[in-house]
Amino acid sequence: MKPQHLLIAAPLALSSIANVGVEAFGASPSNSKTFLGSQINTHMNMESSFTMDSEGTGIDKQTRTTIERKLAEASYSLDRSFLQSSSDAPFAEQSVAAALEKAKSEHGMPWTDTIGTTEQENPLLYMNFWKWQLEFMQDTLTNLRPDACALEEYGYMDNKDKKARIVNQCYQSDEYRKIRMTYYDAGDNTQVFNSVWYPDPAYNLPVLGIDLLAFNRKKYLAIVDFQPIHEEESHHATTYEDRLKPIKEKYETLQGRMSSKFYDETQFFSQQMLFARFDDEDVVHNELFPAFKQYVKLHTDIVSETEADETRRGQEAILEKQRAYDTYSAERDPATGLFAAMFGKEWADDFVFNFLFSLSDRKEGGLEIPMMFGGGGGPGGPPKPAAQSSKEEKSRSFQHSK
Repeated sequence: MKPQHLLIAAPLALSSIANVGVEAFGASPSNSKTFLGSQINTHMNMESSFTMDSEGTGIDKQTRTTIERKLAEASYSLDRSFLQSSSDAPFAEQSVAAALEKAKSEHGMPWTDTIGTTEQENPLLYMNFWKWQLEFMQDTLTNLRPDACALEEYGYMDNKDKKARIVNQCYQSDEYRKIRMTYYDAGDNTQVFNSVWYPDPAYNLPVLGIDLLAFNRKKYLAIVDFQPIHEEESHHATTYEDRLKPIKEKYETLQGRMSSKFYDETQFFSQQMLFARFDDEDVVHNELFPAFKQYVKLHTDIVSETEADETRRGQEAILEKQRAYDTYSAERDPATGLFAAMFGKEWADDFVFNFLFSLSDRKEGGLEIPMMFGGGGGPGGPPKPAAQSSKEEKSRSFQHSK
């Protein structure tokens, strides 16, 4: 099959596979709780163009990556459906458990030492957050399984010269469409734990966002929030700020206000966001860790208490809200500068659009690189923007908000 025919056939094939898979296991394609076909069709409009190589037979890397990722997602979903519907339930449970254990330990996780230089007894500052979250997910969520969104290309990357590395994992459950986790390690220069929990589109609820950063073990930034997908809290299926408030009130250090230099707090942030800049590392252990755990637990509680919307129309509307969240975030995430400086702008572009915010509408020409907040980065200080490839790119101004 010629490349151009593959591009035409891929979305149709995925849609057909999804529908056949759903029907084969006792559900109609319109039963939107499964919603595989709708998710694939929604995702597939990210990229559909291609360019030919000098021999007229190639597909550009970006399009190939998109197709491979969607095929992998479809394949995994069908495998999962088979396991869940198998009459050999113990075998199915063992297979999922084995897949989970393999995913959790991928690339040597959880790490016990840093790739960078350190003077700290505990160089991986946020690894306990990573480990606790994975254990909590496995103990709490229904049908937790690895997700194909963290393909090998994004699962791990390092820069041995600059002594920095990044690992990414991705999961889903009946309650959550996607839970992605990122750990960035550059020794004492930079430690980052980031995670975003996207509820299944059957639940009209906020996204759970977590950003924890440390620079030179002197400057710390923390953000944990139920990030609304509607302008009004009341437009969500369940209100939540009144339940977050008493948690936030217990931790004085985490009651800061973000600067408009980096974020617009009127978009995709709640009034009960935990936000803090601090220089005392004890805050991480004494306030941030317990507050983080309580926010995560409450988010899963609210999802479990909320009645699912089984209608296709309702779920498509929620996916569009999540798409808006991803598009907004992809264009403003200040960590992009860090990724570009350490791993190159091309990898950073693909990583942001294909992994971090995979529902986002890809911006023509790639990302503009914002400066990293907090003054962190690799050895030598804050990361500088990656070299631009054209005069037009050089003339672009940096964005300073998320």
